[in-house]
Amino acid sequence: MREPFIAPKKMNQAIHGQIRHTLLELGDATKVEISQQTEISFPTVSKAIEQMEQSGEVILTGIDQSSGGRRPARYALHKEFRLGLALYLENEESVYSVINYVGETIERFKQPSVLEEGPEALTLQLQAVMASKPGIHAVAIGVPGSVRNGSIFFIPSYDKFAQLDLKSLYEKRFSIVLEAENDMNAAVLGYHSRSGRALHETIAYVYLGKNGPGAGIFLNGDILRGSTFFSGEVSFVPQYDQYNFLEAVQRSRHAAKFEAAGPENGQPPAIIDAMSRLVAAFVAIINPHAVIFCSGDVEPDELLLIKQCCASYVPEAHIPQLVISDFELDYLHGLQQLALQQLMNPQ
Repeated sequence: MREPFIAPKKMNQAIHGQIRHTLLELGDATKVEISQQTEISFPTVSKAIEQMEQSGEVILTGIDQSSGGRRPARYALHKEFRLGLALYLENEESVYSVINYVGETIERFKQPSVLEEGPEALTLQLQAVMASKPGIHAVAIGVPGSVRNGSIFFIPSYDKFAQLDLKSLYEKRFSIVLEAENDMNAAVLGYHSRSGRALHETIAYVYLGKNGPGAGIFLNGDILRGSTFFSGEVSFVPQYDQYNFLEAVQRSRHAAKFEAAGPENGQPPAIIDAMSRLVAAFVAIINPHAVIFCSGDVEPDELLLIKQCCASYVPEAHIPQLVISDFELDYLHGLQQLALQQLMNPQ
């Protein structure tokens, strides 16, 4: 059987990509270390490093001690070779973060929200950022809606962004690579990266949110998106008395304004029961290792109540670890990781 033909340009890009990721992981390395790590021959690594050094992507960081022959040179990625931009759109503000070529944050700032204004307002903000940071080559944008291949197809309350292909619009306009992502998907990616949890773990990340509840699901090392990219829209999960999860949360919040806090007749508060039922649904369908709630949505002492209530719906042995995390940190970190992936894997 004939081996598939791989064009020299594609092969060269693949070699550079492996070296790039190795230097990102190790921080710096000699050619021998890169060759050992990537299993690419030393002459091929030497040629690639020379090309990457000439382009400014790789810099010499020092010379190691000799073990008998020529002293080996040590190389690292040039942090300022290219920049990335991560931003998320909320109804109160737009949050921007500029990262360097190894993913370090070099600037973070906020701009007025554009969700009510529309894409034109976002374009003006991006124009100003691009003009001030001409080194930006990759952008990751988070939105409170469902996204398929860079296009927003479901974004309740913000009609001006509905059916907007962010990827096509801004890649052509600014000559960049762009990733658009649902807020919860980005948040669960960010949590997984920040927490150091194992790649094989299944995680459900729940946020009651300013725009309604949502969830991100991390499964087998990647985001679970579903056949129509609608996975995680837990607002629609049926609960009881013909209410879905969104309606159950709204009812519980409304009731809390008029009723004293705490259970009545031995029953848990409505919001605890609603979240317990959602956890039980996750257990029965994907059996996650952990369910993550956001600080501000749940207090630490309420996790025990959720677990106890959940045990009335599914066997306690299968209830996952319940964790509270910082949504804004997770969200922004996830978008930064997406932007960094785009920098590391140029088109």
